[in-house]
This record gives sequence, structure tokens and C-alpha cells, in this order.
Amino acid sequence: MTHHDDKPFAADAYFLGPKSENGPWVRGEFQAILDHWFDWRRSLFADDPEAISEARRLSPAFLHEREVLGQELRNLLDMLRSEVPKFTPRYIGHMVSELSLPALFGHFATLLHNPNNTSREVAKVGARMESEAIAMLAKMVGYEPKLAQGHFTSGGTMANFEAVWRARYRMDHGLSLGLVLAERDGDKLDPFAAAHMGWRAFEQISQERDVDEEALRGASMVLGNPFEVARRIGKCTGRDYLGPVLITPGNKHFSWQKAANLFGLGEDSFWNTPLDAYGRVDLDALAGRVNDARDTGRPVLCLTSVTGTTEAGEIDPVDRVADMLDQLKEEGIHIWHHVDAAYGGFFCTLLGGPDEGVLAIEQRSALRAISRSQSVTIDPHKLGYVPYSCGAFVCRDEHAYRASSFQAPYIDRADTKDKWRCTLEGSRSGAGAAATWLTGKTLGFGPKKFGKIMAAGIEARKTFQEALARANLLVRPLEPADTNILCFSLAKPGEALSQSNARTLAVYTKFQQNPDFSISKTVLGAASYDALIDRHVAGYGGVRDEDRLALLRLVFMNPFWGSDEARNALMPEFIALLGEFTK
Repeated sequence: MTHHDDKPFAADAYFLGPKSENGPWVRGEFQAILDHWFDWRRSLFADDPEAISEARRLSPAFLHEREVLGQELRNLLDMLRSEVPKFTPRYIGHMVSELSLPALFGHFATLLHNPNNTSREVAKVGARMESEAIAMLAKMVGYEPKLAQGHFTSGGTMANFEAVWRARYRMDHGLSLGLVLAERDGDKLDPFAAAHMGWRAFEQISQERDVDEEALRGASMVLGNPFEVARRIGKCTGRDYLGPVLITPGNKHFSWQKAANLFGLGEDSFWNTPLDAYGRVDLDALAGRVNDARDTGRPVLCLTSVTGTTEAGEIDPVDRVADMLDQLKEEGIHIWHHVDAAYGGFFCTLLGGPDEGVLAIEQRSALRAISRSQSVTIDPHKLGYVPYSCGAFVCRDEHAYRASSFQAPYIDRADTKDKWRCTLEGSRSGAGAAATWLTGKTLGFGPKKFGKIMAAGIEARKTFQEALARANLLVRPLEPADTNILCFSLAKPGEALSQSNARTLAVYTKFQQNPDFSISKTVLGAASYDALIDRHVAGYGGVRDEDRLALLRLVFMNPFWGSDEARNALMPEFIALLGEFTK
């Protein structure tokens, strides 16, 4: 997705540009935001006295304090000149990049007016923008926007926690109902089946068997004493109840292990699933995990797929995972499927457009299947080009969004649409929601504009990968690459993996010491990536003598990698630098 000077690119009007090319009119827009803010404050309560009189503003003490503030601000700005310049295409290190202008304008304007989205009582406009922005993201991933529910979070980690919280809420209701019927009516209790009955069956059985809320509360592991309830479950089943499990693929984000810890599940409940030779979840191994949970009477609190892994951007076969779970639904087993699309969710903007062919058909099918999950994590502060920190948690419908509700006596509870009672974070920033909202209103989250930016990153990765492999015979790309992240090792034909790893890490150190390009590295361990490491080493006839694979990692997020000018100028320079480092 290249462009020339006479052909405008989707990014041109929506980013400042590496050389502040759009600086003059962007300065004007920021000034307009400030002017609007000043005028808004002046226009309200015109008869109120000034809090800071002109005489005080001209006093020596005031002028001194203003000078101190101004000097410290200039010191801060001088310090920030030493910050990593993530706005330039030369930064291909991590999942951070240039920020879009709609996101910057929306974030800045909301920061000035009201960044607090705690409740509609204090954020009338912010709450509305959040609902509309969530609907935009829901539509992007294939949910029905009128039915979908969700909210913005501080990032993907918190959004993943939200999924666990809601999955536990549903699981606990089913398990509580099963325990009540076992103790009261003598029904046989199968903790796995009870926990996975799903909301529809739960509501129907509760009504038909006349089980009230008080009885359910008395059997709840969440609201009651979990150790005492576990003992009661064990008494009904004749074996110890060991609690639920979290099933994640080996390419999962570190936040899932945190979730197991924070929700009191213990490391024994954190079930990692092996990956196949391409770094995606092994479906046979995943089915085996579910069967193991079933055989041991341990509910699957949440099963996770990943679209856009942090290591190499791989996309799990979400569609085939959903197919497997649909088969279980025919048996009345409803397992919560959460898709961690913190990074890769925005690749959905390619679907249905002329550029979707930059993704392999398997990845397109996987992205389309996100709509079959109960919930999804999306990080606008990654590929959404929104300022930090901004994550989003989106559910397919109201049933999936249900969670424990909390009350606060100092907040008006008249409006049931307030999010604060059912979000893990109490106070939440509205700036990210506004930034996402304005991005959706201008760039949109479809193929016409946003999808072209996504396509440009993937095509840049492909072009870079081909050029590197031609120019440097040591380059061993990690293949196939699903998205816009290029990982490669540096190896001679037939050499030991330990030698390749040492060379790759040494070259990374040289890049760290060079200011011209910022790159990153990743080290894949055999615990999750055993089959992939075997395949990669076999690709150059190497000898595997270590249980880890060191890779250089380039992330092509910067929107201006889509221009011929940037690639023609920077790609040869990078290739030459790599050549010097590998002599």
C-alpha cells in the first residue's frame, strides 16, 4: 500500500508527520481547543467575581511563581528531548508508534473539559462518547453494536481481568444452582456441567425449580466462604473440589498469569496450552486441556485465544477454537471464550475491503470469528494510535457483560447505565474514550481509511523481510509472519542454535548502542515454542543445542512505512547497518 507525492495516503491528513509536516494547521487546531476551553469557562456564571484579580496577577510574588513554573516547564521539555522518538519510522522497536491527530485532539480536549468518566452524574458527555465508541469497536470486531456492551480501561491487562471477572460471575451462578439442587433436592452434582450451563439454562432452571436469590447466595463461592462451599461440593460429589482453571495458549500475554494470582485461583489453575510449529495454539492439545478439566471436575473459568501475540503478532485459529466450543454447546456445555485482541483487533478493519488479501485466508477467518466469542480485549493505545493509557473491554451482549454490582452512597444511583458499579476500576479516564470516538468519527474503523493503514504496515513488513533476506544471507525470518511484526535470527547454514543465539543477541546490543534505529528482541522458550524452535532451526539445517530461540523483532506500526519515500530512504540504511553489525 504505497503512495507517491501526487497520490494522498490515508495517513497524510491524520498524523502530524515525522518532520511535523502538518504542524501549521495542527497548531491552529490545538489553539482552537484552548480558545474554546477558555471561552467556555468565561461564558458560565458571568456574574461571579474573578478568583484571581488583575492586581494579584501583576504582583511581584505572582510573577515570581509564574517564572518558576515556566522555568521548570522548560526544564521538563528539555528532558523530553532525550526521550525515545517513537514518532519516526526509524522506531520499529515495540508496539508503540506515532499518535493520530484525531486521537490527540480528542484526548487533549477531553483532558481539559472533563477526563473523569466515573458516572453520568459527573460526565454527561463523556459517558455518551464512551458508549458510542464501544459500539464502534464492537462493530469493528463483528459484534452487533446495538447489543454489545463494554467500557474503556487503563489497558489490555485490566480488560483481560474484566473478562475473568465476568466469566467467574457466570460460572459461579451455574455452580451455585447445581449445589442448591444437589443439597435441597438430591440431584447429582457435576461441577463441570453445572458451571457451564450458560445463562439461558440457568434462568430457565432457576424459575422452573423455584430457586431464589437467597439460596443461590448461600451456595456462592464468590459471595460466601469459598473454602466452605468447596467442602460442600466435595461432599455432594464424593471427591475434593479443586476449583476452576484458566486455559490459555503458550503465546498468551503475561496478564493472564496475573489474573490467576489476583483472583485467588493459584498457579495450579493456570493451564498453559502448547503451541504448534507456527506459534499458534495447538488445537488437539487445547481439546485435551478441556477434556482434562472435565475428567477432574474442574470448570473452565475462561478459555483464551490470542489475535496478535506480543512476540511475533501471530493470530490463533479463533474460528477453529469456536467450532470446538460450538460442539460442546450441543452437549449443554457453554465455555467462556475470550479473545485477547489487544494488539491484533484493529486488523479487523481490513475485512471486507480491497486490501484484506494482505492477510492469509486463515488469519481472515480467525479475525471474522472474534464475533463468536463472549468477550474481547482491544487496546486503542497500540494499533489504534491513541495516547496511553487506553484499553477496551467489549462483550457480545448484555448477558456476557453481567458482573457483580457494587454501590456507593455518595454517587447518585438513579441512572442504571452508569458503569462504575460493574467495572473493576472505579475512576476511569474519559480521554481514551474520546480519542477513540473522534478516531472512529474521522478515520473510521473500516477498510476505506484505517484498513489501508493496517495494510501498509503488513506490506512494509513483507517488503522489508524480502529485502533483508536477499541482502544478508544470515537473516532467518520467523515464518510465516501473520501481521506487521518481523522476527528473525542470524544463523549460518548448519550451525548450532547456541551460536546463532549469541550472534543475534550481540547484534541486538549493537543496535541498542546505535541511535539511528530502535528495534527490539524476543526470546522464545521451549516450554511454549518447542515445535516452532525445531522448525526454525531445521529451516537452515542447524543443530538445536539450546531450549530457547533469540530473535530480532521489528514492529512496522508507523503509518509512514506505507510511503515509498520512507522505505526507499530507510530500508537500505537499515540493511547496510545490519551488514556492518554481522561482519
